[in-house]
Amino acid sequence: MDVAAGPWPAVFGERWQPDRARWGECVGEPAERGRIRAPDHRRPARVRVVALGIPSILPGGFPSIAELLRSGPTFSFEFFPPRTEEGERQLWQAIRDLERLRPSFVSITYGAGGSTRDTTVELTERLATETTLLPMAHLTAVNHSVAELRHVIGRLADAGVNNILAVRGDPPGNPMGEWIPHPRGLMYAADLVRLIRESGEFCVGVAAFPFKHPRSPDIDTDTAYFVAKCRAGASFAITQMFFEADDYLRLRDRVAAAGGDVPILAGVMPVTRISTIERSEQLSGAPFPRALAAEFERVAHDPAAVRALGIEHATRLCSRLLDEGVPGIHFITMNRSTATREVWENLALGARV
Repeated sequence: MDVAAGPWPAVFGERWQPDRARWGECVGEPAERGRIRAPDHRRPARVRVVALGIPSILPGGFPSIAELLRSGPTFSFEFFPPRTEEGERQLWQAIRDLERLRPSFVSITYGAGGSTRDTTVELTERLATETTLLPMAHLTAVNHSVAELRHVIGRLADAGVNNILAVRGDPPGNPMGEWIPHPRGLMYAADLVRLIRESGEFCVGVAAFPFKHPRSPDIDTDTAYFVAKCRAGASFAITQMFFEADDYLRLRDRVAAAGGDVPILAGVMPVTRISTIERSEQLSGAPFPRALAAEFERVAHDPAAVRALGIEHATRLCSRLLDEGVPGIHFITMNRSTATREVWENLALGARV
């Protein structure tokens, strides 16, 4: 196989050969050792990292999500670290199935309380070195000292990963429990954004909450917190999952009114079974829309009808968001590919990327 010939997404130019993506080993014959070859309009990043007080310049680097957003809407997929061998098999099947769609990027979440730190980093490294996908790592501050966070950041940069989603995270065991910072750690997501930006030339994203963060006392306070995270150095944001376009549009409007101007990508998860509704409320902290819940209740006895309705609703939601000028759609896959692929095909997104 001629790796340098593809099949790479055109927006990425020539990418690293998966099993040679290490220090200075790149496809082709770049003018400078350690750099990827890219279209003339995009200069590949050289990631500078300060890990545990030792500055270094890391070769190569992937396009930043901020760069991709300047070229038009992005379409991306989110996965989570599996806990079992069967879960890992299912994850990689989903990754390979969705890789063919050439998404703008993919992300790996970080378990509650940092419980999947090593797995998240290892998966992100594998995506960076064994696939044609552009990886984004999630990183949380929960149960981590600043030194530990710097170590994780350094590992990601070592694999060429320069896109990170910074979230403070929830306490392990009880997402709504008391949040106690690590004695040598960070208190707020904005602090984590600053740490990542100070550690190297990273593109940092943050979380946005259409309904508001469950811990925020009110919408105005939540908006102020969000704008502060962005001003700490974030280049984009991704929303928690939501199911009504107006929730996203209200978020976009109030952030703009408060002086925020970072692109806010929409987090979308198709409902494929009734249990997804309860799960979505647990994950997002926001109530599921009553009118939509009633539609699902009418077909709750028929799993195939529930799934069909979920695909139809997600397709309508994404179509409306695209019509409203959303800068990107981030599909929450739950490590399964079929539903996401059906929505993708309904929207003919392959023609957009």
